[in-house]
Order: sequence, then structure tokens, then C-alpha cells
Amino acid sequence: MSTANLDSADLKAATYKGLIREDVMNRIFDISKIPLPFTDLIGTDTHTNEYAEWTLDTLATPDITNAAIDGADTTGNNTVIGTRVGNHSQISTKVVRVSFRADASDVIGRTKETGYQIMRRQQELRRDVEAICLTNQASVADNGSNVAGKIGGLPSWLGSHNYGGTAGGYDGSTGLTVARIATATRALTETLVRDAVQAVYIDGGDPSVLMTIPGVVRKFSEYLFTSSARVATLVADQGKSTESATALGSVNVFVTDFGTLKMVPNRLQKTHVDSGSTQVADVFILDPSYLSLSYMKGYRTEDLARTGLAENKLMSVDYTLKVLTEKSHAIIGDISTTAAVTL
Repeated sequence: MSTANLDSADLKAATYKGLIREDVMNRIFDISKIPLPFTDLIGTDTHTNEYAEWTLDTLATPDITNAAIDGADTTGNNTVIGTRVGNHSQISTKVVRVSFRADASDVIGRTKETGYQIMRRQQELRRDVEAICLTNQASVADNGSNVAGKIGGLPSWLGSHNYGGTAGGYDGSTGLTVARIATATRALTETLVRDAVQAVYIDGGDPSVLMTIPGVVRKFSEYLFTSSARVATLVADQGKSTESATALGSVNVFVTDFGTLKMVPNRLQKTHVDSGSTQVADVFILDPSYLSLSYMKGYRTEDLARTGLAENKLMSVDYTLKVLTEKSHAIIGDISTTAAVTL
């Protein structure tokens, strides 16, 4: 501070927090308000019991010996019942407790603290549901005492087209899904992607989405620009154009023989630990028309009893994931988050 005159340092040094008012922008900046790539992509449904069920059916393999004699009596019976499967519901919650005084205070960036907290916690709840649906957790029945019900996450359903580790799947004897078991980390390959798409296509699916964590999407995009990738050569426009030139540094659509995949990075999809305690990621090949997020009770906010000078709110959602036919999807598991993609 200056000794020749009174300056701002003098004002700041005044007894008890100084005399200069704080200059704080009346706005809150947030980078976590992001889309929900998986749950926004799939369908929605409702169910009325804690255990939501549906049936599966498939057409028989074409019979190339199917020929009948004119006028002959018919024999046999080709009717098929189908398979009954299901997934347990899961309740996810958030709690807000704001004192009356806090709610009446003049707070930076919002007009009412309770309303702001409810809005933000609702956003967090939706993000939780997104991440849980993609988590490798087996389904669990709620026992009403000390065990909370859990949905079978997507990896626990994909038993037919599992690449890497031990496949999970639906167990018809228990009515539960089984979590897949990871093995050692490995690099993603173009061959694995093509094999997975082909397998889903052969079983009747029409895969259109490749979803995984951002780092793996980037590695796959970078690979498609290398000479090793089996893709058509990029063609440059040799003519003159009045438009500004654009440098293309990514590939977000991958065309295969059996489906065109949109590569969707999901910032909410979590990594997990392989058999060697290394963080790895799953790559999903999806046909969204055979997936649905089903609600027994949708997102809601309810008042809790007041026990003092505070507003108490409970936000909750009761939901499950319906994998309407798991053969329409594939999982390439235990993929390195840092290794370059290869052929």
C-alpha cells in the first residue's frame, strides 16, 4: 500500500473484511450439463410390477428341404411359444435439505436456493441412470430389508455376441442377469468391430451405433486416417471453391458391409477394472430399436416431513432397462483406453 495516499489496499485492510464490496458475477458456469447419449437414443416404456417381463421369439432357420406332395396329409407342428425374460427395477434417489434462512438469502446465480438445488439434483439423477444402464451389474431383487433392487445393466445381458472375457446373460432358472467377467486389457481392432456387426446382422439385427468412452472413439477415428485402415481413400476437391476450406480431423461414421455405424462418445459411460487391475472400457454395437428405458414411477419430487427450520425434498425414479432382444447388440469388452487401434 502507498504511504502518500489512501488506496484500495487501505480499504481492503480496514477492520473485519475491509470496505470494498465483492465484485462477483451473478451467474453460475457449468460444464457438466451434458447430453445423455444412451437414454436419449433408446425408447421409453412403462411397467407395473417390480419385475418387468417381456417375451422373445425368433424365426426358424430357413428350411431348404421344405417341399410337400400335392394332396398329402399334413404332419408335424411348427408353433413356437417363445421365451419369457425380465429385469428388476431399481430406485435411485437424491435428497435436498435447505434451511428457511438459506432459501430467503440473496444468493449468487439463482433467485431461490431450494429450486436451484432441486433442478441440479434432478440433472444428477438422470446422469446416474444413464451410467447405471451401461454398467456391468447383475440384476438383483429387492428383499424389502437390506438388499436394494438393481437393474441388470446392458453388459450383463449381452451373452450371444460377447467379444472378450466371459459373457454374461439372462439366467432363465433364476430370472436374473449375470455380470460378464473381464479378462486382460487389449487394443480395439477394426476386425473386432466388423465381426461384431456381422454377427448381429446375421441374427437379424440392424446395428447403427458404436458407443464407448471418448478416448476409445478418438483412437478409432485416428486409426481410420492411417494407411492400415481398410477404408476408401479420402478424395480431395481439386477444383476452385469460394467456400472456406475445412480441415477434417475425425471420422464419426463407419460404413461396414452389414450396417452404417454412428460413433457416439459417451462421457458418462464408466471404465472398469480388468483381471490385471487395469482400467478398461467396453465398446457397444447397438440396434437402438431393441432397447427401452422403462419406468414404474418416473422422475418426481416429493416433500419430506419437516423436522426443523428447513425444506426437505426427495427426488426419485423407479426404472429398469429392457433389452428387448440381446441378439440385436454386441459388446467388445476390456478395451484399452490408451492403446492405438489396429487392424
